[in-house]
Amino acid sequence: MTQNTPLSPCHLPTAGMRQRVVSAAQLKAMGVPPGQAAEQCRAGGPWQQPLPGVFVLHPGPLSGRERLRSALLYAGRPPASGRRPAPSRAADPAYGEAMLTGLAALSLYGFAAVPPASAVERIDVLVPRVRRLRSAGYARLLRTAELPRPKRRDGLPVAPVARALADAVAGLGDALAVRRLLTEAVRGGHCEPAVVVGELNRAKVLGRPQVVNAVDSLLAEGRAMAEERLYGMVRTHGLKEPLWNVDLRLPGGPHLGGVDAYWPDEAVAVELDTRAPRHSRLDEGRRQEEHEAEWSAYAARREHLERLGVTVVHLTPKKLRDAREQQAAMVRTALMASADREPPAYVVILPR
Repeated sequence: MTQNTPLSPCHLPTAGMRQRVVSAAQLKAMGVPPGQAAEQCRAGGPWQQPLPGVFVLHPGPLSGRERLRSALLYAGRPPASGRRPAPSRAADPAYGEAMLTGLAALSLYGFAAVPPASAVERIDVLVPRVRRLRSAGYARLLRTAELPRPKRRDGLPVAPVARALADAVAGLGDALAVRRLLTEAVRGGHCEPAVVVGELNRAKVLGRPQVVNAVDSLLAEGRAMAEERLYGMVRTHGLKEPLWNVDLRLPGGPHLGGVDAYWPDEAVAVELDTRAPRHSRLDEGRRQEEHEAEWSAYAARREHLERLGVTVVHLTPKKLRDAREQQAAMVRTALMASADREPPAYVVILPR
């Protein structure tokens, strides 16, 4: 055996380790210097180095989880100075502030429209904007000024679903693939449409042709699901059956607006808030102005109804999903309180 022959794995301090994907820093802490680690990765050796500074302690194909962990170890390794910036509370000792996003993250969330981690060509990893590390191999680094708080999936830090979805869509040119991802996100209960559209807006991809039609379908799907939750809340919690999806107006007067449910005897209306930001191609100031104008119009309509004696209960799809019993109690309270209010103005009720 020459001095260049790799040592047998049984003679290394890593023998018996359960974790088979480690960084150069972790090996050094175990007493394996960089030169010795490199020798183990020579042709025919027992190890391999799929990414700079990352070692896999076996010579065979990497599993999906090994690919994900190796990308995180590469993206989260300390800067060349050897000193990390002050870590946030969410920072992982092994991965720093790095977290999986895009298709790789969605695979961990169980999306059926996404290939398994072992088949994802590029593994996207979010890192702070100040990192100077470059993408390498199958690890693609996405820099951001504001890192979200990561979730944990299979023991790995992962961006929230809506953020991972936006990062995945930003890299897709296939309209059908985009539609499948957005539809699964809503139908699977992973996140609300408004949250998804907000992230797509942040990623500045709402104006792309392959995204526009998919978002229209997403919002329609989200609206239908919110209405189903509202129907279920009324019937599950024994509320009186309302008139569904009606327009209100004064006799011979102006249109007062549409409501999702209305109890005429109690003059109680329910409105679902399914609004979402849509104007990514406009400048930020213009988008803010339009958002404020939309909210002002809603508030004015609600105040007008309240002055006429109509109680308006404002519900969101997220609250209907996560706190249905609480929302039912709010509606029941409004219905019961109608007996103590002044009689409302007469309004005309029309199908919407």
